[in-house]
Amino acid sequence: MKCAMHANARVPLPLSQRKWFYPLIYVALVFIAFLPLITERPYNPQQDTPAVIFEILSRATAPYAAWGWVFHVLTLAVIGVAVWKPAVGGRVIAAYFGLNYLVVAATQSSADTPSYGYAVHTGALVAEVLLGALWLGVAWRGGLRLSLAEVPRWRWLLLPFALLVFWSPVRMEGTRAVPDFNPMLLLTSPDYGLAYCYLTPVFLFLLILAWPNVSRFAFQVTAFNALIYALFNLNHWAVPERLWLGVMHLPLLVLSLVALGLAHFSAGRHIERQKSTAPSTPKMSAGA
Repeated sequence: MKCAMHANARVPLPLSQRKWFYPLIYVALVFIAFLPLITERPYNPQQDTPAVIFEILSRATAPYAAWGWVFHVLTLAVIGVAVWKPAVGGRVIAAYFGLNYLVVAATQSSADTPSYGYAVHTGALVAEVLLGALWLGVAWRGGLRLSLAEVPRWRWLLLPFALLVFWSPVRMEGTRAVPDFNPMLLLTSPDYGLAYCYLTPVFLFLLILAWPNVSRFAFQVTAFNALIYALFNLNHWAVPERLWLGVMHLPLLVLSLVALGLAHFSAGRHIERQKSTAPSTPKMSAGA
């Protein structure tokens, strides 16, 4: 008697490999990004939303500025661990940036503003908490491995974008953003580590170096959410006094587009890597 199950029976695609999966995730991220702000005083969502967000971001991290050096040192430390011991370095990087996203959620998403009272950037808060939880999960499962010896040379061309936001050479003078090329900011800038738009390009750069040895789902979610906020911040280019902020958000735009391009156009390499690292299962015989 022959087994009814054939060895060449078609196996259903995993959920994450179905055509509608990532578009659905992207729609969900856009929905989160447009969650209404919470303010103590009423505001007009159609006209005042950018002004409310700018007031939140301009004031939220000021009380924690003295801790800026901590995030620079810790970032260099986890990269050092990845260079020293690649086998565990990926877990350390994923865990660190997951925790840093939770710090950003706690510090940057709300503030007492002069025009609207206490205000909460709801979409950013939800997204940052989700990203934090996502990367802590990746760390737990070991879904990131960074080996600098295996990085294609062209990816190192993106290093200046990561260095720019790590440095964060910007200073606010009232509502005007001006360059501040003080070299000490490379280790003391209060923006990197406390600001989503400066932290994320550094993380994306490391993930681009690691690809395809990284969770595709976490990679694409992080990159697409970054693209959303990069597009939001294009409005700085329309305000002369904030042009430098437009420049400072270019790394977020460029690195998110590169990351999404890698994820979409070389997804086959990622799937093959998963198959090559997956444990083999014994094949069923078609005979009796």
